[in-house]
Amino acid sequence: MKILRYLLIFIPISLIAEFMDISQPLIFLFSALAIIPLAGVMGESTEVISYYAGNRIGGFLNATFGNATELIIAFFAMKAGLFDVVKASIAGSVIGNILLVLGLSMLVGGLKYKTQYFNQKVIDVTASMLLFAVIGLTIPAIFTYTVAPTLLTTRYEGLSVLVAFIMLAIYILSMVFSFFTHKDLYMVKSEEEAAPKWSLKKAIMVLVVATVLIGIESEVFVGTVEPMTKVFGLSQFFVGIILVPIIGNAAEHSTAVMMAYKNKMNVAIEIALGSSLQIILFVTPVLIFLSLLFSPMSIVFNTFELIALIFSVLIANRLASDGESNWLEGVQLIAVYIIIAASFFIL
Repeated sequence: MKILRYLLIFIPISLIAEFMDISQPLIFLFSALAIIPLAGVMGESTEVISYYAGNRIGGFLNATFGNATELIIAFFAMKAGLFDVVKASIAGSVIGNILLVLGLSMLVGGLKYKTQYFNQKVIDVTASMLLFAVIGLTIPAIFTYTVAPTLLTTRYEGLSVLVAFIMLAIYILSMVFSFFTHKDLYMVKSEEEAAPKWSLKKAIMVLVVATVLIGIESEVFVGTVEPMTKVFGLSQFFVGIILVPIIGNAAEHSTAVMMAYKNKMNVAIEIALGSSLQIILFVTPVLIFLSLLFSPMSIVFNTFELIALIFSVLIANRLASDGESNWLEGVQLIAVYIIIAASFFIL
């Protein structure tokens, strides 16, 4: 972690490069390198907050602040009219969290510990919610693809807004469920831990500052997306579903793996699956509502994105069934992610 702090120098470098309008590929590289150490700092502050507030709230805060970056990236892309990139980044975030982040967490943790255990009941609830969320994304697409265009009336445009309202309502109810009516379900036995190196106040301040800086760097990063697709011949789908989520969700990536390495699989899985749930039930509806200020964005994803989402969530439900994980399961998740990434790369 100390080595990563040397990369903080890329924060002023990336901003200067953006101000001087130098090569777009270099700005892309500098902004990405600036986000990586900021993600590490965010992970450290979240770990301290988890010590004071508990693993559940710690995982929730990390996913929330990490997804704030994703929301900022998607907002500027949407403002620029890059709706395909926005929807691809939403799908890519969910797929990346379930397959790549969770896979890396299980692999890294499994190499240190033969078998790791987690709260099966909690993960079952989150995995079931993910399945519902993906169904909510799938139905509008199936409706669009199966109904004749001549039968689609102007009222169809309100379908995305209606689905967004329902998803946001379910998200709020899930918060009530986990923090109030069934909070005992999320209580785990605390282990003896070393005292945190920061106070709670300092940890919160560091978390907020890191989030703001990640938001600034994300704005710089998203401005290089279109130039990068032209320079390197990449499709917007690949950039949206692979590159943007990896950079935008760097906070969750590093923190989840770090927690798994410390044998805190409850936090690692809560970050990976909880973040995916927030992307669908919170970030997506907010983006739908914000799009009404510019040009309304539909909630319809393309066929391959939906298939990848469905299979990812089915895998998550399968892994949650036994309450334990190992390094081989991590390798399997990463392998599926590579296959999906390769498929989008050749588009």
